[in-house]
Amino acid sequence: MRRYFGRKLVVYGLTFVVAVTVDWMIPRFMPGDPVAGMVARANVSQPAAVEAMRQYYTGLFGFDQPLWRQYLNFWTALLHGDFGISIWVFPTPVSDVIMGAVPYTLGLMIPSVLLSWVVGNRLGAYAARRRLLDNTVLPVGYVLTAMPYMWLAVLLAWGLGVIAGVFPIAGGYSFSMQPNWSAEFLLDLLHHWALPFASLFLVALGGWAIGMRNMIIYELESDYSTYLAALGAPQRLIRRYAFRNAVLPQITGLALQLGVLVAGALVTEIVFSYPGLGSLILKAIQNQDFFLLQGTFMFIVLGVLAANFIIDIVYVVVDPRTRAGMAGAQA
Repeated sequence: MRRYFGRKLVVYGLTFVVAVTVDWMIPRFMPGDPVAGMVARANVSQPAAVEAMRQYYTGLFGFDQPLWRQYLNFWTALLHGDFGISIWVFPTPVSDVIMGAVPYTLGLMIPSVLLSWVVGNRLGAYAARRRLLDNTVLPVGYVLTAMPYMWLAVLLAWGLGVIAGVFPIAGGYSFSMQPNWSAEFLLDLLHHWALPFASLFLVALGGWAIGMRNMIIYELESDYSTYLAALGAPQRLIRRYAFRNAVLPQITGLALQLGVLVAGALVTEIVFSYPGLGSLILKAIQNQDFFLLQGTFMFIVLGVLAANFIIDIVYVVVDPRTRAGMAGAQA
């Protein structure tokens, strides 16, 4: 098992190096000059003052150095946890800007991913053995999983926000309130959270329900299920074994779909102007903020890699065949 996780760490390490390199490259090949943008926003008209500001910002951000030196400096700063200074909200450090948005993204992502996976698998398992539920879950699931996250978010905002007026359609909380731990603010926070969560939850729910429904049917028609039925085993026991075997591919599917779910969450945040990492990426692009864009992408990459590694560990824990294979390989 130690050798298995050692190989996994090597793979994740190489993936991290490639992701960091791509993260460093993309902003620097964006059109435009971020330093010129900062000077323009400063509204300075004297040529000498403009040149002084340009030299200051160029030296501060390291844009006057060769690309290879910028790359090495990026790695050095990254290993020290320094993502630079944000151009958009200068002189605030990028890490502080990201930490202000991370709770909103995690509060949106973690419940939607986990609840859609659990509820979808349960619905799919029930639909596999109840025809009435199957005739309902299957078509609805196909419709939901075919919907783009952004399109469903727009529909929910229009139907429940604009037309019905039940939920707000923008922001993480009311503009008239200040963040605090009062019950009033927490309820307002939950009120703004509901629509972004629903758009992510519903789209993911359909895919998990269809996948589990198909896997349960396959397991119930397999040889071991037929053999257990011939021995007189109760159907409840057979279905339990079928569910345990069917849930393993769903765990693998969760790891494979995690990147898609993260991308859907970022787009959904932009639709609802939700103050998470998705909105930060949009602001960084609009303001040509290299460091904020790099820092946000890096946080997302680290989060996805860490989540995939945790899912790998969970898979080994829940699947005894994997542990048996590791023991055999070590022997």
